[in-house]
Amino acid sequence: MHLLSGALRTYAWGSRTAIAALCGRPVPSDHPEAELWLGSHPADPARLLTDDGSRSLLDAIDADPAGQLGDRARTGFGDRLPFLLKLLAAEEPLSLQAHPSAEQAKEGFLREEADGIALDSPERNYRDDSHKPELVVALTRFEALAGFRDPHRTVELLRALDVPELAHHIELLAGQPDSAGLRALFTTWITLPQPALGALLPRILDGCVRYLAAAPGAERPFANEVRTVLGLGESYPGDAGVLASLLLNRVTLEPGEGLYLDAGNLHAYLHGLAVEMMANSDNVLRGGLTPKHVDVPELLRVLDFEPLTGSFLLPAPVPGTGMHVYDTPAPEFSLARVDLARDGVANPAAVEFDASGPRILLCTSGSVTIRGGDDTLVLDQGDAAWIAASDPVLTASASTPDAQLFSASVG
Repeated sequence: MHLLSGALRTYAWGSRTAIAALCGRPVPSDHPEAELWLGSHPADPARLLTDDGSRSLLDAIDADPAGQLGDRARTGFGDRLPFLLKLLAAEEPLSLQAHPSAEQAKEGFLREEADGIALDSPERNYRDDSHKPELVVALTRFEALAGFRDPHRTVELLRALDVPELAHHIELLAGQPDSAGLRALFTTWITLPQPALGALLPRILDGCVRYLAAAPGAERPFANEVRTVLGLGESYPGDAGVLASLLLNRVTLEPGEGLYLDAGNLHAYLHGLAVEMMANSDNVLRGGLTPKHVDVPELLRVLDFEPLTGSFLLPAPVPGTGMHVYDTPAPEFSLARVDLARDGVANPAAVEFDASGPRILLCTSGSVTIRGGDDTLVLDQGDAAWIAASDPVLTASASTPDAQLFSASVG
């Protein structure tokens, strides 16, 4: 086992305080820090901190796949780590996006390779051949748009805005309140010519203002959705993604709650700090709310228009262990949160991890001591460790009155 130094990604939507504060660095940071990658993705692998200096985790796995990954992971996923663990800090909304299925990713990657699009080209959609199911677990209150809302509720929202120019669009969905109706309305909105969009969007934003300015005490069940639309409209004027946000579930996660998104689910993370777990991929199809490459035809090809319900996860506790497991159908990864207490009263003082395969441990609160065989490693808040499949059974114990640890492993 070794300390693991993550790869820091500085995107404009990131936070100058959240990741830096968690990792014990001065705030504000010099640049917005959006993601800390803890994995072996070729675009930005983390680094092992060894007695001989630092070494890329990708290089370590390539040099010894059997020792680092173990038989079970290699049988299922070959000689590559199948998951990627991240810290994600959103100060501003991320792009409106979805991820391809495994079949779509393979086809798209081969197509763009054959077309000669460089892997680092801003026009590239598929940077690898993997799908990207993902799970976010909130460390702070975390706000998101996730999946298409039930069409009946969306019709109620659109009617509540009382915008005459929306009448035809409302009837389009009201007449077919299912995935086909959502596809028709979303496609209409996302492909509107700019003059038509420029005429419709201000009317909708005016309707949002009127809705929020209703008489005090009036029932406003869509207040969060409407405020989100107004915020996006201010940040991305004239962007069709602002219209599309009216069709999506508005989600608030409290610390410890999780959100799982499978292939094809349209989403945009809005604000907050979270642990993010995903298949080891960087494939993103964007539909708006971003200055980056937007490919609407390709996005429409991968989107799942079935209304999304039941993807909000309360973890399942494992009695007596302090461990809470976020159960998802993704075979590439498994994520668990471990709450420890040094006195062992509220939570156990220690937990044992078996040697079933590769694992990444991330300390998000307090301090934890990891012991395996004759080796000992201390993880303070913000520290991470790589546990190879060949490492012995490990014990993690709280070194502070309370501590929290996330464990990422193969599903």
